[in-house]
Amino acid sequence: MPIDTLLAALYRRQSRKILATLIRLLGDFELAEESMQEAFTAALKQWPDEGVPEKQTAWIIRIARNKGIDQIRRRQSARHYAEGQLAVEAEAEGEPGPWFDEDSIRDDQLRLIFTCCHPSLAPETQLVLTLREMCGLTTEQVARGLLQQSATVAQRIVRAKRKIRDAQIPYAVPESSELPQRLGSVLRVIYLMFNEGYSASAGDAVVNAGLAQEAIRLGRLMAELLPDAEVYGLLALMLLQDSRSAARQTPDGQVITLEDQDRSRWNQAAIVEGLHWLDLAMSNQPVGAYSIQAAIAAAHATAADAASTDWQRIVELYDLLYRMSPTPVIALNRAVAIAMRDGPAAGLALLDELAASRYLVNYHLFHVARADLLRRMGNTADAVSAYEQALALTAQWPERRFIEQRIAALK
Repeated sequence: MPIDTLLAALYRRQSRKILATLIRLLGDFELAEESMQEAFTAALKQWPDEGVPEKQTAWIIRIARNKGIDQIRRRQSARHYAEGQLAVEAEAEGEPGPWFDEDSIRDDQLRLIFTCCHPSLAPETQLVLTLREMCGLTTEQVARGLLQQSATVAQRIVRAKRKIRDAQIPYAVPESSELPQRLGSVLRVIYLMFNEGYSASAGDAVVNAGLAQEAIRLGRLMAELLPDAEVYGLLALMLLQDSRSAARQTPDGQVITLEDQDRSRWNQAAIVEGLHWLDLAMSNQPVGAYSIQAAIAAAHATAADAASTDWQRIVELYDLLYRMSPTPVIALNRAVAIAMRDGPAAGLALLDELAASRYLVNYHLFHVARADLLRRMGNTADAVSAYEQALALTAQWPERRFIEQRIAALK
């Protein structure tokens, strides 16, 4: 295999692990990334003549770390030099020293994601930093995935790294007593990433498959590195939801509702894997919100067709979820499930009770749900009015086209 092809494959597989370890060894995000790039460049020049080392990842880490230390020396920064560099400065060109340990490298990825999701960083900053550092997306890819300006994302990343450095945010997995609170922020970032990929908030496509897959990859990594019921539950939820991606839109980008999807196009391998993680989540107590949502997704995933969906089971799960987390969106979804079980009038009565929520009145899916129930009841005029309210609040073009088609059909 050509050296450049070998290194490209190594970069795809290992660069995030390598970067996480270099951040630990060098104590600086930018220096770690720059040193890693220099090490890959050095490998491209040296390996054709010297041969490919047996431990390729170790070679890259060693060379990158040494290049980073050289930069620290050149900067003549006593402060940087005092912050943990003395232990590694004497490494020679031979085999890795005691700092290179497979368990440490594995734990470095946990350290990195907890640093990216530190509570002192704003939630949107946690998200862009995780996409950049944990997923390895370029600034342009992050901006495109989140429908933001590249310059805005770049500034946010720079400010976040500066804050981590200046505030001396620890590069560490939290103590067990802090873990429940800190783990929640990590899972929330992964879930936000998945949601933006599974159902983009704006733009020309329903699905951003790359973003959704990165979230699932991080979920698998968390399940491997930090076994926890809610980690399992979130991974199950993402897999079960993502299993429907191929059936959610037509080739020209038109939205297909869950009721009308061709279930033969659902990814059965993802469903099987999702059910596996859900079983693990449910076997641990207490059961958390992600696990309940995964159980709801499983009820849809295992129904042979829309008509055979177990709406009684779904309503019971939403009742449990709402007691656990009484948010307006969960209340909305629960009302829709009740409508599917008891009829549109029952669901519409609940939606009317929710209309006082300032959040829901500005949420386009609230008006879409209300319009659909009115349509099912034969109340055409009010259904059109509700769809028009939803249209005014919708930024995603496929959803806009779907709503416009519903309005045209009713008129």
